[in-house]
Amino acid sequence: MKKQRNPVHGWLVLDKPYGMTSTQAVGKVRFLFNAEKAGHGGTLDPLASGLLPIALGEATKTVSHAMDGRKIYRFTAQWGEERTTDDLEGEVSATSAKRPSRDEIESILPRFTGEIMQAPPAFSAIKVDGERAYDLARAGEAVDLAARPVFIEELKLVAAEADHATFEVTCGKGTYIRSLARDMGRALGSAAHVSMLRRVAVGPFTEAHMISLENLMELSHKAPGGNAVNGALLPIETVLDGIPALAIDADQARRLRLGQPVLLRGANAPIAEDAVLVTSGGKPVGIGLIEQGSLKPKRLFNL
Repeated sequence: MKKQRNPVHGWLVLDKPYGMTSTQAVGKVRFLFNAEKAGHGGTLDPLASGLLPIALGEATKTVSHAMDGRKIYRFTAQWGEERTTDDLEGEVSATSAKRPSRDEIESILPRFTGEIMQAPPAFSAIKVDGERAYDLARAGEAVDLAARPVFIEELKLVAAEADHATFEVTCGKGTYIRSLARDMGRALGSAAHVSMLRRVAVGPFTEAHMISLENLMELSHKAPGGNAVNGALLPIETVLDGIPALAIDADQARRLRLGQPVLLRGANAPIAEDAVLVTSGGKPVGIGLIEQGSLKPKRLFNL
């Protein structure tokens, strides 16, 4: 018989271990919670560690809000070698004897801050004529991805050694840290690849929210029924802090759940909003849209 899964809803902020894919991490978490459904809010490469937000149940309807949030990474750029994957996994594709000094590194940081043009790595999930770029690259095909604009809010040099340097970067959606290290190496007249990558923030989630897979497994073993691991969950609405909240009464909530618009009355009633977090009785109902003073359902939560 097929195992009955639990209706678990919320966000789990996992400290993903090195060497594990994001899909494997989601599978492990879903198993530990025995959850009906799960997804993640932004892929981390297997060779990267750190913050992986995992949505369970109805929280999967808010994944796009997590992925659109700003991200903070710590990474180490290893000087002297470019690699086909722009990280430790690939083969050496170019070398340089140049080792930049701290002053040289700091002098180029403004060039990689703000909106910049960035070519994604050949080994990336971007689709080319319907195929993933990494599949084409692994098959030996030449992959030339066009540069596109990305936004880097802040780029700081944390430490500089003879052969490598460590940075912290705050960036927007679509930024590839492997490309950033590669391009910085070239700008310095050297060559570079990422030798360490760790994500420490995604949208509202920070290191303070993270739990390791080991700790999660310990909680699961203490209470196989699931109550202990459920204590590690954050509410669905955690990723919706950036949008306005609107409280409605129970009758209005029923109308909304039936797909019917709700006319908002009162002098202070909003006229138009692209997205609002709708609550009733202190509990989330879903995400709504307001047009001409009328609240309409966008994504409702089945709680």
